[in-house]
Amino acid sequence: MKNITRIIPLLFLPFLLAAQNDKAVIDRVVATVGGEIILLSEVQEQFSYIKKEQPALPDDYRCIVLQNLIVQKLLVNQAKLDSVDVKDEEVETQLNARIDRLMLYFNQDPKAIEEFYGQSIDQIKEQTRTDMRNQLLAERMQGEITQHATITPSEVSRFYKNIPVDSLPYFNAEVEIREIVYKPQVNEAEREKARKAIEELRTRIVDGGEDLASLASKYSDDPGSATNGGDLGWQKRGTFVAQFEAMAYKLEKNQVSPVVETEFGFHIIQLIERRGNLIHTRHILLKPAITDADLATAKTKLDTVRNLIVSNNLTFSEALKKYGDKNQASFNNDGRVANPRSGNTFFEVADLDTEIFFAIDGLNPGGISKPTEFRTQDGATNFRLVQLVSRSKPHKADLRQDYGKIQQAALDQKKAEYTEKWVLEKLRSTYMSVSDMFAECPNLIEMLSHSNP
Repeated sequence: MKNITRIIPLLFLPFLLAAQNDKAVIDRVVATVGGEIILLSEVQEQFSYIKKEQPALPDDYRCIVLQNLIVQKLLVNQAKLDSVDVKDEEVETQLNARIDRLMLYFNQDPKAIEEFYGQSIDQIKEQTRTDMRNQLLAERMQGEITQHATITPSEVSRFYKNIPVDSLPYFNAEVEIREIVYKPQVNEAEREKARKAIEELRTRIVDGGEDLASLASKYSDDPGSATNGGDLGWQKRGTFVAQFEAMAYKLEKNQVSPVVETEFGFHIIQLIERRGNLIHTRHILLKPAITDADLATAKTKLDTVRNLIVSNNLTFSEALKKYGDKNQASFNNDGRVANPRSGNTFFEVADLDTEIFFAIDGLNPGGISKPTEFRTQDGATNFRLVQLVSRSKPHKADLRQDYGKIQQAALDQKKAEYTEKWVLEKLRSTYMSVSDMFAECPNLIEMLSHSNP
């Protein structure tokens, strides 16, 4: 039985949601696994997503899609039987992360999202909350199954040798980079202007009786929460920056805080509810404006830092710790930038952001770019230095050069074997049925032969 261990993630991409409108027409139960059901619409949406990535995919690939969904539902079913815990705040955090990516796709325009979906962001979150919880349950259950899977160097070598020479993957040219991200500093005049503006908003709320949520929708500079009246949802201790969190945990229910300054700007916080270490808050954020003069000063500052590194008066790591933005994921990785596609620190040239591509073009390994300007997800302008750590040429997979990738592939295969063994064993004690629509799928016939009748 092949391809049974890949859990297809919850789909949350704009071009797929049109399928939601057809659910009433096409939906029917096509499989049952324990206490879980699989709808035809789920199969259709997953198939459409993969088909968009691989246009030549044959129609009978739906058999594989349903097989993957059966495995996922089997994992969810067992997770519920084993009382595997997924907390509400974990689900909310993942939903918020998906919404943030969606906002980025739609250029931070919630109205465009609502027009495209025919639903508000709150409605979208509510509609996908159960799917998200089930995805987390399945991932956690699979993690428990494969937690003892390890790989030795000899197993990696054997895995590599068992790949036919003409089947070895071909790796494109790749680069590894480090960065120092520098945030322009706000000048005092703009800082005071923002402070005065938020003090006035607080007065309107505390003395004038106006609603914080309504004012957040109109004035807050936090795009992730402003569209929802400043609502930050349930969060656990340690989620927010120190100054924000210290004030939030002091508040009584419905109390509005004094103005709080953090690295993001000025906040007014209202506590909606608290449950132990979990708090539900809303806020208004006003960010002091960054002027052209502030941007010019920042670029000059970072150019000075570059000269210190190039002249060996400061190492890249020292400069990073002294001047780098601590909120960047790369800050805690010695400046190394992770590739979100692969999870490692190697990028194919085509995967690089355009400004990084041009920044390192012509550099030799160890070289450092001049300060380059870029926009963050929230629209702010920052600057960065980029160091080219390494650059590889296009080549076939080689054990010495690509050991890390081959090791991961070998480990993934071993985890797949662990999961496949578990699935076949678990099916013997789990009820499973498949609709006649998929009765001719050989892979599903094999699964049914292992299941409890």
